[in-house]
Amino acid sequence: MKIKILLPLIAAAAIPVIVSGCASAHYVETGGRENVVSIGQINIQDYIQAANSAVQDLLASGALDRVSTPPAVLAMSRIVNNTGQQIDTDLLTKKIRVALLQSGKAVTTTTMGLGGTAEDPLAKGMQQETETMNDQKPAPLPDFSLSGKIIQTMARSGNTRQSTFSFQLSLTDKSSRAAWEGEKEITKQGTRSAVGF
Repeated sequence: MKIKILLPLIAAAAIPVIVSGCASAHYVETGGRENVVSIGQINIQDYIQAANSAVQDLLASGALDRVSTPPAVLAMSRIVNNTGQQIDTDLLTKKIRVALLQSGKAVTTTTMGLGGTAEDPLAKGMQQETETMNDQKPAPLPDFSLSGKIIQTMARSGNTRQSTFSFQLSLTDKSSRAAWEGEKEITKQGTRSAVGF
């Protein structure tokens, strides 16, 4: 008899625990003010800020306008990750590539990559087939390559932690000279919680 009385009481007590454990989720604007900010990590809004800054600075420099046959052809080189986390640098470079393509000032080659590896192997094969069938010269070299580094610097004072992420980019021309250099620093600061950080 006691078990029959206890079971409904246990079930009634468990319902608030179960309900309070349910999470709610909603959409927010990517890169907007409601996005989560992590002190020690690069967030999507950091990539957006760094890419937008680089594109505006690069376009304003006029470096892409100094080619004999516009639009400039750009090859992507290595972006070195010098942070304490594993990141996909395409989150930065793809945003830059899309913006430059939309500007009409540059196009990006997908058939040339580091170590002879093409980003798009099928396009590379099609290019080689076309050159062979039409007895053409190999495609000309890109006008520029874009390389860079992402660096993280951390500081702490009492319960306050700070991370600065430096996005450094270099545009190199066919003569192996830097045609443009850009840097965007993003600093985030927060207070350490009692539970953990």
